[in-house]
Amino acid sequence: MSLIHLRKLTLFGALFETLLFAALISACVATAPQVERPPELADDSILEQGIQYAVDDLLAQALKMPGFQVQPKSGIDQLFKAEKPKKVVVIIDNTIEGTVGQQTAATRFVDQRLLQLMRARLENHEVSSITEENVKSANFVVTGTLTQIQQEKGRGRFRLNASISDLRSGFVIAQAVARVKPTGVDETPTKFFRDSPAMSKDRVVEGQIKTADTHPGAEADGLYLARLPIGALVAEGDKHYESGRCEDALKYFDAAAARPEGLQLRVLNAIYLCHLQLGHQDVAEAAFGRIVALGLATNNLSVKFLFRPGSTEFISDPKVNASYTMWLRQIAKETSAAKVCMLVTGHTSKTGPEHVNERLSLQRATVIQRRLEAGAVDTVGRLQSIGMGSRENLIGSGSDDLRDALDRRVEFKVRPC
Repeated sequence: MSLIHLRKLTLFGALFETLLFAALISACVATAPQVERPPELADDSILEQGIQYAVDDLLAQALKMPGFQVQPKSGIDQLFKAEKPKKVVVIIDNTIEGTVGQQTAATRFVDQRLLQLMRARLENHEVSSITEENVKSANFVVTGTLTQIQQEKGRGRFRLNASISDLRSGFVIAQAVARVKPTGVDETPTKFFRDSPAMSKDRVVEGQIKTADTHPGAEADGLYLARLPIGALVAEGDKHYESGRCEDALKYFDAAAARPEGLQLRVLNAIYLCHLQLGHQDVAEAAFGRIVALGLATNNLSVKFLFRPGSTEFISDPKVNASYTMWLRQIAKETSAAKVCMLVTGHTSKTGPEHVNERLSLQRATVIQRRLEAGAVDTVGRLQSIGMGSRENLIGSGSDDLRDALDRRVEFKVRPC
């Protein structure tokens, strides 16, 4: 080999060593972005400002965690043109109302803004709403609740809780709280929750509410995280239900119900509603029977019977009361089959004097009790009615419309015989 060739090889080797050293140095000095937590939110903030604050606070915490960061390409990767690092997948679960677990126009707005803001801030992440597909590959989940803070006089403020949980470890890595004025907060339930016959808050929903309020470093609710695939199916089915496509919605709801972990009140409510909309009366009635059976088994059955104002007569709108006879028949049937004793509790919204509400709620509960006993005579002597007036309002708006329908519910609780 000639002296010229040797010199060329020596120069090339030196150049390679220099590049390699520079690549190693660049890999070592890569640091996580430093994001400061936002200043305290102003007292007169509205919901939009609260959402922006929550996103700023969440990301200021999460971006300090190595697992949440998209690792930059090292100098060596750049030198050898390696493939781009795999994106971190962040899914946003549906925000719910933090007392009863339903979704409203306001929680839908929260979801939309969370998605928009986090996508804009996390350009190197894959951020999307929860779906059947992305829940399988997700690394993190954003969980939120929007809850009215009750006050003695007038409407209270709203508290937005949001957290980010690491799906691999099961721990919360970031959590934010924003308190906002009620101005512009629309509490109208979404179509699914307006139509649902029974309240669907159960152990899974309680876990979701708990997770949104869990501080960083603590464990997220394990049952809630484990049931995210069911939640994804329900979320996708709900989109079709909202659009009036019940046949398409049923594919997702039936898929959820077919899984052992899919026995949840929100799933059974969904199946009932779709078959009712499709005119499958017998199947719908059987589905409602399953709602009652699960509610009695878990001692968690609240049904929305709506009465005329100040009356023990059901509301006259046939779109609302058409199924009440069937509901009562199934409640009587399942109560009889379970051979349980039961407390029938009537509730009213807070409109009007409380002593009137207490008397009216008892009268309404008694009407339901008598109807159940007429449908299943072996329940006579096993049912007891009480009235709570408005003392256990869940919504508390006193609007006497769809927004506070759950305040005018009848609850059924198993009691010792």
